[in-house]
Amino acid sequence: MRRPPGCQDRRHPTRIVNAEAATTRRECSIQGGTTRHGFRPAGTLSLSATTTDAAPERVLRGVLLIIASVILFSVSDAMSKLLRLHGLPAVEIAWIRYVVFVLFALGLAWHGRALRLWPKRLPLQLLRGLTLVGSAVLFVAGLGQLQIAEATAITYVSPGFVTALSILFLGEKVGIRRWAAVLVGFIGVMIVIRPGSGAIQMAAVFPLASALCWAATIVITRRMGAGDLTETTVLWSACTGFAVLSLLVPFVYVPVGLAELGIGLLHGACASVGQYLVIIAYRQAAASVLAPFSYVQLLFSTTLGWLIFAAVPDGGTLLGAAVIIASGLYTVHRERVRARERRMQGRAG
Repeated sequence: MRRPPGCQDRRHPTRIVNAEAATTRRECSIQGGTTRHGFRPAGTLSLSATTTDAAPERVLRGVLLIIASVILFSVSDAMSKLLRLHGLPAVEIAWIRYVVFVLFALGLAWHGRALRLWPKRLPLQLLRGLTLVGSAVLFVAGLGQLQIAEATAITYVSPGFVTALSILFLGEKVGIRRWAAVLVGFIGVMIVIRPGSGAIQMAAVFPLASALCWAATIVITRRMGAGDLTETTVLWSACTGFAVLSLLVPFVYVPVGLAELGIGLLHGACASVGQYLVIIAYRQAAASVLAPFSYVQLLFSTTLGWLIFAAVPDGGTLLGAAVIIASGLYTVHRERVRARERRMQGRAG
């Protein structure tokens, strides 16, 4: 739907510090990337990120973990698409995934043993859980009519939403270059959607809304600050989403066979394990270094769409995706520049 060296809590190295921030003020921020699973991205519950001065082997390890995670996320998306084609509603698909997510979160909590699982800011934790599950359900809903690559490309606009929400709710100041990058990103989305062409139609609203919910999740997480442990936030997000979906699923439930159940469990397992790999990755290297590699997911999503569904994105989708990714990469670059400037000012001060 997750600090540099010298800042990490030695007693609780997984304490959340400005996690999941696509445009955070610190160098442990995340830019762009996979966004809509409700568990991650770029996609991502990024935690305790290291600085850009991490050892080369740590950086390489982080890059490989990110690539492994986006492969799993791509498989998870493909399974969602497959279940949609089997006639399952988005709420039911998300519910199956959240069953796995809750088990995963409980496993993390058990592994941590003496964790303080009651959050310091319960209302924000609950709100975060709601926006997280909203992002997941909306993305899956869009897969009923969209190719995986189309939906994935559209959600890459989430850093633009984060920028706008950060101004409104966090009081951040955004320069003209950041706004220009946001505008370019939205232009890319328009190229993918092509309003009025009938190519993608209203289905594009779902991944756009998913990206907005994910951006809200990021801003809420930053608003919570460093008070709660990673395991605490993961568990409350899982339980909140599971509770909401459990209330809704009886109204839309469609009986599933063993094949659909297996696909659903694989869907949830890939998303959960992928999220865990992201957590580990962002402990190895700075988010500004790793974030660009999350865009590799579009390649894997396109490949799986072709292999499983014989779906090949057209030129407009690829062009729009390239524009969106370029916007995100420029935002990453600007954040690295700003982080460097802040370090220099701190040393001078």
